[in-house]
Amino acid sequence: MTDAEDFSTTQELCARFERGAEKLNSDSNLVWRGRQLTADYLIQIGDVPFLLRMERGRLLECRRDLPLLCSWTFAIRGSARAWSALWQDPPPPGRHDIFALTKRGEMSLEGNLQPLMANLQFIKDVLNLPRERKGNPGVSAGDARKSASAIEPIVGRYINIPVSGNDCRIYFEEAGSGIPLVCLHTAGADSRQFRHLLCDEAISRNFRVIAFDYPWHGKSYPPAGYQRTKYELTTELYVATVRAFCRALALDRPVVMGCSIGGRIVLQLAHAYAAEFRALIGLESADYQQPWYDTSWLHRADVHGGEVCAALCSGLVSPTSPDEYRHETLWQYMQGGPGVFKGDLHFYRVDSDLRGELDRIDTAACPLYLLTGEYDFSCTPEDTKRTAAAIPGAKVTVMKDVGHFPMSENPARFREYLLPVLDEIQNADAAR
Repeated sequence: MTDAEDFSTTQELCARFERGAEKLNSDSNLVWRGRQLTADYLIQIGDVPFLLRMERGRLLECRRDLPLLCSWTFAIRGSARAWSALWQDPPPPGRHDIFALTKRGEMSLEGNLQPLMANLQFIKDVLNLPRERKGNPGVSAGDARKSASAIEPIVGRYINIPVSGNDCRIYFEEAGSGIPLVCLHTAGADSRQFRHLLCDEAISRNFRVIAFDYPWHGKSYPPAGYQRTKYELTTELYVATVRAFCRALALDRPVVMGCSIGGRIVLQLAHAYAAEFRALIGLESADYQQPWYDTSWLHRADVHGGEVCAALCSGLVSPTSPDEYRHETLWQYMQGGPGVFKGDLHFYRVDSDLRGELDRIDTAACPLYLLTGEYDFSCTPEDTKRTAAAIPGAKVTVMKDVGHFPMSENPARFREYLLPVLDEIQNADAAR
């Protein structure tokens, strides 16, 4: 690109940003959601800075170029290429969120970030106004299976299980019959992520689908005395809980499918306890991910924990996923217990590095399937492919139009990838 073309592109993006900013004050819901933000902050597109003056969620001024002796609270700077990608409809994987672009080194966040993190989803939505969407993603045709008046087949129960010296009262839901399929939710969330699988007759007619809330999550309380402890999930505790749950239900060599931290623990199970399982399915699964943000933001007195967790996760949902399920997924994150998401990430970031140990996984003894969404910039497709390359016989699939939460953000698209895996597991089981 020539200097003249680069200048022209930057100017067009700046004009587009100004047009988008003009939409803010006319969106009463968006203004209301930003009502806690009064600040001056900087947005830089290429080499062109904009000063945005906000008062209680309303835009007072969007000024191109900075006045002399100007000050601002925080700044978001990005190349023209970065902003151009972000504002595509849909944006390309890996360039669809400000944190995805920051992780790639194409954007930077500077200054006092507290107002940014305390109002993160609002600011993300403001920055997405220049994206001239062709229409909100609707519910996929495959989701027309549900009936507004139907009673869902899900049954919920509690079971009391001793785990590592603690008595744990664990909530779980199940539906269907056949091969046990135990589902493990993501960090900071709960078993509601799997409700679409539990209601899918194509799955439940051959599989007993079981999803449980890990202690501290959802309807499962923390162990007694939790108020005197700091919650940090470890590999040892996570493995012990999954195995204890399967034993307590007397499950005969279940299939275990986990997502994110659940996808990581699936690798641990394959590594150390493969004989106990019929097959293992890792969603958004890899041996290691490089940390891409400071987790201290997830548990602070001056930032709402649930809202910042959801806002961070919003960029991990594919922009092509139906809005209904996007917001359903984020709502689950808004309801997590204080510090629980941060405590889960201790396992993910600190205590479960499997690099260099994967070649001991025997996929002949227990088949291993790894499925990752193309829009996941936390556990990227490249992370999963690297992991699969180190495990002889592991089967890897990159899922189109899906992010980090395939089972909850786009269940219709996810089942297109999951059903063939389950069929293969069922056929192999019948052939034994």
